[in-house]
Order: sequence, then C-alpha cells, then structure tokens
Amino acid sequence: MTELSKKRPEFRNINAFRDLTTYRLPAAGWVSILHRISGLLMFLLMPFIIWMFDTSLSSEISFGVFTAAFSAGIGFIPGWFVKLVLLALIWAYLHHFIAGVRHLYMDATHSVSKAFGKSSAVLTLVLSLGLTAVLGAKLFGLY
Repeated sequence: MTELSKKRPEFRNINAFRDLTTYRLPAAGWVSILHRISGLLMFLLMPFIIWMFDTSLSSEISFGVFTAAFSAGIGFIPGWFVKLVLLALIWAYLHHFIAGVRHLYMDATHSVSKAFGKSSAVLTLVLSLGLTAVLGAKLFGLY
C-alpha cells in the first residue's frame, strides 16, 4: 500500500445510540423488519382475534356485544382504543400478506435484483398502508 492511497475506515464497534439513528435502511429492509413485526403482532393478538370470531358468530346476543365493543368499549377499555387495536391488526394482516406474496413471487421467479427488490418493497409499503387507510376510514365511520 502506498502512502498516497487512502486507508479505508475500519469500524469495530457499533454504538447503538449514535450509529443506528443515522443509518438509512433501504425499503426492502423496512419491509423485512415490518414483516416480522406484523407476524408477531398477529400472534400476540390471537386471543383478541379468537374472541372477535367467537362473539361475532355465536348468537345474535353475542353479536350485539361484539358490535357494542366498538362503540361502548370492553370493560374499562374505551371503544376508540378497541378500534385502534383492530386497525393495528388490519395493518398487520395486510402487510404480512402482501409481503409474504412478495417473498413467494421472488422465490418462485428468482427475481432477485436490486431494482426489483426496491420497487416491490415500495409497492408493498404503499399497498399495505393504502389499504389500511381505506379500511381504517370504514372502521372509524368516515364513509
């Protein structure tokens, strides 16, 4: 190595507070992380999903309890918070499904290029957030 050539910086330790806040993750990285978070969220909310399914189908009285949960709430939990949890569940399902289809398509067609990865990741984010906004507007009674 000559003295005129620059020596590349060498990083040995990463400071989580300083370095991770300035790191820009690509869109495919965000989709990957959010895919895992959405899966975890659906798993953790499984008792809520089972309760909703059970109360919506058991009888007419339990369906009334189900629909009242979104306006009056459940116990000490207000109705707007129940809707917010359901909105998070809607996003988790949509994102997990769309990202899963993206991964299956990439696996099946071997479309693993940087350009396709970026465009499909952006499409995944736009679709999941857009569909969540549409269904959230319906959930909160905007149309």
